[in-house]
Amino acid sequence: MSKLTDVPKRILIGRALRSDRLGETLLPKRIALPVFASDPLSSVAYAPGEVLLVLSIAGVSAYHFSPWIAVAVVVLMFTVVASYRQNVHAYPSGGGDYEVANTNLGPKAGLTVASALLVDYVLTVAVSISSGIENLGSAIPFVIENKVLCAIAVIVLLTLMNLRGVRESGKLFAIPTYVFVVGVFAMIAWGAFRGLVLDDTMKAPTAGFEIEAEQQGLAGFALVFLLLRAFSSGCAALTGVEAISNGVPAFRKPKSKNAGTTLAMMGLLAVTMFCGIIGLAMASNVRMAEHPATDLLENGVAVGADYVQNPVISQVAEAVFGDGSFMFVVLAAATALVLFLAANTAYNGFPLLGSILAQDRYLPRQLHTRGDRLAFSNGIVLLAGAAGLLVWVYGADSTRLIQLYIVGVFVSFTLSQTGMVRHWNRHLATERDQAVRRRMYRSRAINTFGAFFTGLVLVVVLVTKFTHGAWVALLGMVIFYAIMSAIRKHYDRVAEEIAAPEGPSDDVVRPSRVHSVVLISKIHRPTLRALAYAKLMRSHTLEALSVNVDPAETKALREEWERRGIDVPLKVLDSPYREITRPVIEYVKNLRKESPRDAVSVIIPEYVVGHWYEQLLHNQSALRLKGRLLFTPGVMVTSVPYQLESSEVAKRRARKQQEWNAPGSVRRGPAEERPKEPSTPKG
Repeated sequence: MSKLTDVPKRILIGRALRSDRLGETLLPKRIALPVFASDPLSSVAYAPGEVLLVLSIAGVSAYHFSPWIAVAVVVLMFTVVASYRQNVHAYPSGGGDYEVANTNLGPKAGLTVASALLVDYVLTVAVSISSGIENLGSAIPFVIENKVLCAIAVIVLLTLMNLRGVRESGKLFAIPTYVFVVGVFAMIAWGAFRGLVLDDTMKAPTAGFEIEAEQQGLAGFALVFLLLRAFSSGCAALTGVEAISNGVPAFRKPKSKNAGTTLAMMGLLAVTMFCGIIGLAMASNVRMAEHPATDLLENGVAVGADYVQNPVISQVAEAVFGDGSFMFVVLAAATALVLFLAANTAYNGFPLLGSILAQDRYLPRQLHTRGDRLAFSNGIVLLAGAAGLLVWVYGADSTRLIQLYIVGVFVSFTLSQTGMVRHWNRHLATERDQAVRRRMYRSRAINTFGAFFTGLVLVVVLVTKFTHGAWVALLGMVIFYAIMSAIRKHYDRVAEEIAAPEGPSDDVVRPSRVHSVVLISKIHRPTLRALAYAKLMRSHTLEALSVNVDPAETKALREEWERRGIDVPLKVLDSPYREITRPVIEYVKNLRKESPRDAVSVIIPEYVVGHWYEQLLHNQSALRLKGRLLFTPGVMVTSVPYQLESSEVAKRRARKQQEWNAPGSVRRGPAEERPKEPSTPKG
């Protein structure tokens, strides 16, 4: 790589790392928590608001159901966390939900889970960054006025940070994540102290608003459906939980134990913050509406299209700390930043899952290759491109994007836990140690309840969100499934075709004869070198082949050929339509038809120029011929290059560049895979 591109690359992503330094990129728990759990932790910034938005359809009176919805979300969170703690101990190799489903339920179930997770990871980036832009836009008008541009800029920035490697990106993300967590807990503690001890009245900026209910007096099935829809929206708090089970290999040893501990910490922090914000929102009389311009009323008048509806967490912070206070500003900034960084969960999960799928031949093999910083660079770039496209299509609108959310993650939850039940059944059939069997029974019970509960939630999500955008996520899953199935079929077909046979075959039988054909247009140094090389090959027959597109030039070629006394037969093909490629291809095919067991070696003289613009001055006939001959069975193509003076200058220039070592310019090979830890059944 030239200086022109190498220096910027080193500045942006850093010095390249040797393969044997892979172990130095492993994460301690304090870094792994913000790296893998920033998504579920940050989701408390918008999940409570989604609950209130749905309930507002029935008016303010429906808000009193929000604590019960919060309880249901908490139960679900603890169920999922407990279930995934079984996963990380049983499958520590990093396959996560995909490996569990693939091993226990079969390849189709595994591919379904993989499709769901890939879609969910892309949506995680799009939703988190769009929500962060909206939070930041409440303080900086330029951001909200150019939300799509700003969102894509953040995606580019996050991509560069992750290309620097998981450990470095983790350090960058740890501080804002912990500031956000501490800020939310400080808000909950201070709000509880003010309300319970000081008996202060805290009022959100929307406390004086009224909500014009879209549906008055809901009861019976309609009310149940509304509550289920609000619950499914609140389940956004669970997105990203599965990323830890996918990222077990990135933890320091003991990997499974550290991953399980991180899962428990994440679950406890997330549910506490979620419930705290819901409680403070109720205490401070926060008002939210799906269509604030028309449904929010101030003194009986709609607030209008100019009104900007701030997120619940922002309104609660203003009620607790006061508008413009130091803690309010700190929490607002940390919230916006952590929402951007929440996308990092996907930046770690998507490339790792893509690498595993590539290893299993469901995705292009390039996704299994580590880049300069030992990160799966191709997967990171692919994720960024897909998320950027989604942000552009949906205008960086988190309300529209979040309707696509949740479906994929609950598909993977349900199939994964079902697979774990089958996993324990299989091991219980052979295990005889009673202590181990008791632990297995306990684990199976946890996973059974998890499968039932998440399956129930999946049905609720599909029913309540399908017409609101969930169908797009399902379509994305179907597309991913079809593409990966097609890729696997291609790789299987290629592997079958090129597999070395055990017995004799045509591939190992020597050709009866070799016909060498040297393509020439005129006699010059490249032609003479190609003829000399062809004679060295000692083929059974050797001839020179030219195409007659200009009779005068062809006549001159024949005369010079005879004058020089070249001892190679010259054959000239007529071309009435002045084509070069087709007559050569037809001639070679005819040779093959006449002697199918013979091989044809086509030797093409080329001269090599040193500058790209010089390439434009030549007709590239050799390149076109090689491209066509590649698809002709039994034909071997050999290029005989002749380097012109300009190419020698380029070569000397390249040698000087090689002698100059750019910062971090090291040659790299594939990073060695670490052996999988043995699967041990633990509770």
